[in-house]
Amino acid sequence: MATDTAADRRRVRRMASLVLGATLAWPAGAGAEPFARDLFGNRDTPLFGEARAVGEHAGGCLIGGQQLAIDGEAWQAMRLSRNRHWGHPALVDYVERLATALRADGHSGILVGDMAQPRGGPMRTGHTSHQSGLDVDIWFKAMPERRLDAFERETVSALSLLVEGTRTLDRDRFDAFDALTVVRTAARFQEVDRIFVHPAIKRGLCEAETGDRTWLRKVRAWWGHHYHFHVRLACPADSPNCIDQAPPPAGDGCGAELDWWFTEEPWRPSTTPPRPPLRLHELPSVCRVVVEAP
Repeated sequence: MATDTAADRRRVRRMASLVLGATLAWPAGAGAEPFARDLFGNRDTPLFGEARAVGEHAGGCLIGGQQLAIDGEAWQAMRLSRNRHWGHPALVDYVERLATALRADGHSGILVGDMAQPRGGPMRTGHTSHQSGLDVDIWFKAMPERRLDAFERETVSALSLLVEGTRTLDRDRFDAFDALTVVRTAARFQEVDRIFVHPAIKRGLCEAETGDRTWLRKVRAWWGHHYHFHVRLACPADSPNCIDQAPPPAGDGCGAELDWWFTEEPWRPSTTPPRPPLRLHELPSVCRVVVEAP
């Protein structure tokens, strides 16, 4: 789970998420409680009901998940075999409106990576967050004019905006994708809480923006995120058990807090053992019902 304060940055390499919410005891004699990622990863259909995002982005689940259509006029969904194009209806609506807005602005359209699993929850691979149906990855690769076939959707790669083998921005790729327009458009939707990009891309956005800079506050530097940018929505009004992050620090995020990423400190290997995968009791108690319901 991404955080932004100076104190958080000193701890952030640990990649540990504090999961809030009620817990349930695992029955005595039942043996080791299963990893939540295996339970949620085995559910290939949503839990029907009124849509609710539950818990934190990195410690929650999803009720009433909606699936993004694999094709729209201005988007195509990728890596369909993962079954991760689910989300709270607010997220599905956001993806569709973002794609439409970019097409109207002359962009060819977007390729959509992972959203959430049908019932949210932890994933077996790839993400710590994306659990409550409010996160989506948008590839740094323009949608082609033709429809990709099933094989291509599993094998075509997104495009890194870094110079190969470095942490340096490839400005030709940055400009060719029109990253400034795409990320700025994505950030200006009111429901967007944060967008995560590689530090070099954040700096490129800071340098390229010559007008209103208020949207840059939402764009946060983070490890990885040079093949895609990660959009996180704020908790919808219909989800009282959803837990938002604290607001990002004031300002455009282009000063000292960004400079930290261009020191050696963030890139030193962590000496802290990785946190074990979440067990079901570490999620909000309703998530047990969500994953165990037929």
